[in-house]
This record gives sequence, structure tokens and C-alpha cells, in this order.
Amino acid sequence: MEISNEVKFADLHLHTAFSDGSYAPEGLVSEAKRVGLSAIAIVDHDTVEGIGPALEIAKAGELEVLSGIELTAEYNNSEVHMLGYLIDYKNQELLHKLDTLKQNRVERIYRIVEKLKNEMDVSLDPESVFAIAGEGTVGRLHVARAMVKEGIIGSLFEAFQKYIGDRCPAYVAGFKLSPSEAIELIKKMGGIPVLAHPYTIGDEQVILKFIEYGLMGLEVYYPEHSQGMINYYLNIVKKYSLLATGGSDCHGAAKPQIKIGSTKIPYELVERLKIAKDKLG
Repeated sequence: MEISNEVKFADLHLHTAFSDGSYAPEGLVSEAKRVGLSAIAIVDHDTVEGIGPALEIAKAGELEVLSGIELTAEYNNSEVHMLGYLIDYKNQELLHKLDTLKQNRVERIYRIVEKLKNEMDVSLDPESVFAIAGEGTVGRLHVARAMVKEGIIGSLFEAFQKYIGDRCPAYVAGFKLSPSEAIELIKKMGGIPVLAHPYTIGDEQVILKFIEYGLMGLEVYYPEHSQGMINYYLNIVKKYSLLATGGSDCHGAAKPQIKIGSTKIPYELVERLKIAKDKLG
């Protein structure tokens, strides 16, 4: 495959209402076209339900939609997010696993609500969280939005900093995947495993451990990454022959300050993903 010199851009980290974003797939596609992107990847949390509708809508236009997912794993009692690109999103084994993960997420909400009450004397009706999530995979962002809506806190930031962020009193672990299992699942589905927002990891030795597990890329370009951090991750990419990706992590109205395409990458990096997938066979 030849790498094109045409100036095109992609945003490879977008969420829909099928997880914790606010965009329906058609709205996401429309907005991506409006801001001039050539390619996007839908990487909803532990679900692939938004991919098919987006592909159907986008096929009539000039926008390319990559199949993807953001799997939540746990390492040292903290969340680790693994992006999977160019996966077989119709694979029945994957869908069965995702059904289990979706139920785990529901159970986790009840445990978070219980900890809020028992450890911080904060009352939150779990049904208010599920109402915001709708049919999507439910997560901490839905909890934060429910807390804001109920007037318990003033911002999403406060929810994560004080109540439900990693190491906070109402944080609940319980995801059933380790990073190695997430990487293995992505590769089994023919995809490319990439570590999402690596700044949340901090320790380079942990990243090297993930590379031993089969990690193939880092999300180098991300809203929270300074230029110094980008350069740092690019050096790791170069040193260990990894792929570089990036995206805005847009959630629509759920995180209105982060817009589609606000962090984007040259389309050349999309083509490198495709080359890597071809090599996987």
C-alpha cells in the first residue's frame, strides 16, 4: 500500500450515544464532515453498536469511518483504556464478551452509588444515572452528569477530582479485563491495540510491560498532551517501532469543550494502521 501525500486529516477517538457521548452516529458523521475531516474512528467504551450505523451513513459521502473500540481494563487498581482499531466488529465472540462487560458496568454503578452514600454521605439515585446513559454502555461520566443534574456538584471536573476519579473515595474497580487480555482480544478480532491517553499511566515501565503483552501503538496526539509529552511519546514510538495515533476524545455535549477534530492527525497515520493490519494477516 502506498502512503498518500494528499493533505488529509483524521480524528481517531470519538464517542457516540452508544457509550458516553451525546452524538447519534449520523450526527457524528455530519459534524466530522462539517469540520473537514477525511476519516474518523468510533471507539465507544466496551461496545461496537455505533459502528454499523455510522458506516451506513458515511458511505454516501467522502468520510471514511474506521471500526474501533475502547476497552476498559484494570492494572494496579486503576483503569487502563485500550483502543482497538480496524477490528471485526461483527465477530460473535467479541459481541458475547461485550455483553458481559456491559452487565459489569451496570453492577458497578450500583456499587459506586453505594460508596457515595456510605463513605461520603452523598445520595444519588442509580436510576438517574441509567436514565442519562439510555441504551449506551454506562460509566463514570454518566455518574458525573447525574451528580451535576441533581445539584450535588457544580461540574464534571469536581465529580472526578473529589468523588469518582481513580483513588477517590467512591471509585469502584471491577472490570473483568487485564491489559494483556484486552490486547489479546483486540488482536484476536484482527485489530490494532493502542494505549489510549498514555499520560494517565505516567510510568514508562508500565508502557513497556504493555508492549511485551503485544501493544502496537500509543495515542500520541491527545488534548491533555503538551508538546513536550507528544515528543516524549514519539520517542517511545520510534524506539520500540510502534504506531502513533491520536484524536480529540470528543463526547459531544457531555464534554462540550472538546470538539470533533480539535485534535487531529495526518491521514498518513491512518494508512500506517492499515499497513500494520495487512501484516497481521
